[in-house]
Amino acid sequence: MNVSLIGLGDMGHDIARHVVAGGFTVTGFDVDPERRNAAAALGVDVQNTLAGAVTHAKVHIVMVATDEQSEQVTREILEKGVAGSVIVITATNGPKTMQTLAKACRERGFGFVDAPVCFGRVGAREGTLASLCGGSDADIETVRPVLDCYSRAVHHIGPVGAGQIGKACNNMMHWAHCVANYEVLLLAKRYGINAQRMREVLLECPAENGTLRRWDSTRFTWHEKDMDLALDMAQAGDIPMPLFGQVDQLVKRLDKDMVKELLHGPEADYLGWHLTALPPEKGGLN
Repeated sequence: MNVSLIGLGDMGHDIARHVVAGGFTVTGFDVDPERRNAAAALGVDVQNTLAGAVTHAKVHIVMVATDEQSEQVTREILEKGVAGSVIVITATNGPKTMQTLAKACRERGFGFVDAPVCFGRVGAREGTLASLCGGSDADIETVRPVLDCYSRAVHHIGPVGAGQIGKACNNMMHWAHCVANYEVLLLAKRYGINAQRMREVLLECPAENGTLRRWDSTRFTWHEKDMDLALDMAQAGDIPMPLFGQVDQLVKRLDKDMVKELLHGPEADYLGWHLTALPPEKGGLN
């Protein structure tokens, strides 16, 4: 089975590597020539046009960022690809966008799966992403062998769009954990306890969470987009979410450098408040 991979950036590069290692013939395209060259070194048959990459593929993995990019690439595949092939969107997009694209695919005889991924850059590098899938049983079984190459698990959640809802649920918990983790470790640091040591202890307690375990690799790259998408979905569904309204405001004030300083540095900053770590005897525990 031939596989096309559109988007060969950080995530796409490693996904391509795992799919090639899985024994598939992979053709690829990216608008960036340096990314194309890097993928070629992995054994990807890199093409200079999207049309050249998708012409003979049975499965099309689309690793782009925005709804607009997913729409553009999908419609180009419908023009240049082969009917009967299946398009897989791995980006975090809106479920309605997925449903619109799936309808266009059905009208042209293509399959469609939305399969956004969890575990980020580290998961892509290690081939341990989680693919959250929306689509028909037949389409997901067609693409499952490809997704298995880079996924620790392939979860079929429901019809088209369900993968994006699942990803939004994961993202909401992740960013809520980021805010809670930061405030908890800030409290420990204020009272002279090393924040990294407190983190290690909490990983052995009921307060443990996946975000805390992987916090060193959280890049805070997509938190604004993720939370905006989740709250848009809540508003469209007429669901009150006061907690996540607060999380939305707070997580947008965090970044990876703040987390690094909290865990490993002598200081910390939060919402305009500056803390210099004190030894325990001066931190309020004497």
